[in-house]
Amino acid sequence: MGSVHSDSNPLGKLSAYPDTYDASLLFPIDRDESWRSSGESRSGIPFFGVDIWNGYEVSWLNSKGKPMVFTAEFRVPASSRFLIESKSFKLYLNSYNQTRFDSVDDARRQMEIDLSAAAGGQVSVAFHGPDTVFPQAPEALLLDDLDVELSVYEPDPELLTLVSGSVHDGWVCSHLLKSNCPVTGQPDWGSLYIHYRGAKIDPAGLLAYIVSLRQHQDFHEQCVERTFRDILERCRPDSLTVYARYVRRGGLDINPFRTTETTYDAPNFRGFRQ
Repeated sequence: MGSVHSDSNPLGKLSAYPDTYDASLLFPIDRDESWRSSGESRSGIPFFGVDIWNGYEVSWLNSKGKPMVFTAEFRVPASSRFLIESKSFKLYLNSYNQTRFDSVDDARRQMEIDLSAAAGGQVSVAFHGPDTVFPQAPEALLLDDLDVELSVYEPDPELLTLVSGSVHDGWVCSHLLKSNCPVTGQPDWGSLYIHYRGAKIDPAGLLAYIVSLRQHQDFHEQCVERTFRDILERCRPDSLTVYARYVRRGGLDINPFRTTETTYDAPNFRGFRQ
C-alpha cells in the first residue's frame, strides 16, 4: 500500500517509461487516507458506485509482433480498499507497448488480475474498437447559464439550500467543475452530473457549491464522495446520484460514480471534452 505523499509515489516526479510488462508499477493508495488527513471518514457515507477509467492509449503486440490498439474501459468498484494512482496506472499501461500476448483475451485477463490485486477489489476490463458507439449523456438541466455572483472556492455545504414547496426528479449538470491534484496542485477539469429525487435544491446554491470545489485539493474520487455526502446530509433527497466526467490527462480519464441506488448501472458516456 502506498501513501499520497510517499517517496515511492510516482506522481510529480520524473519517471522512466518502460515498454515491457511490469505489474509492480501500479501504486495503490488507501481510499481512506485523504479523508483521515482532513479528520474525516468515508466509512459512514451510504453510497454504492464505481470508478470508470477510460484508457485511450492502450496497445500491445500480438504473437506475430503486430501492434494491437484499443480504447480500454476499466471499472474499479468504489467498495475496493484502494484507488490506483493515475500516473502509476499510465506507466503500467505503457509497459504493455512492446509486450506480446497470444490473444486479446490474454491481455484483458492479465490487466484484470493486476488491477484487481492493486485495488483490493474485482476490476473489470473491456476493450473498445474505433467503431464503438458510446451512450449519450443524459438530458440534464444546465446550471452554468445562471447569472450568479460567486466568491467561495473551498467546499462549503451551507451553500446548499432547498426551495420551499418545490420538488425535483431528474438530472442537473455543470461543466464548471474544477479541483486540484493533492500532490502536484495541477488543475483537474470536468463536468458534474447530479440526479436526485426529492425537495428541490436551489439551483444557484448548487452551482455555487460545485464552483466551491475550485481550489480544493483532493483526488477525483474523494471530490465526488464529498459532493455526494454534502448534498445527502444538507438536502436529504430520497434518491441521489453524483457522477463526474473528468477531462483526460496522460491518456486516461477518471469518472467516479456514486449513488444511493443499489441497482444503478453507470453509463460510460463521453463528455464533450473527452
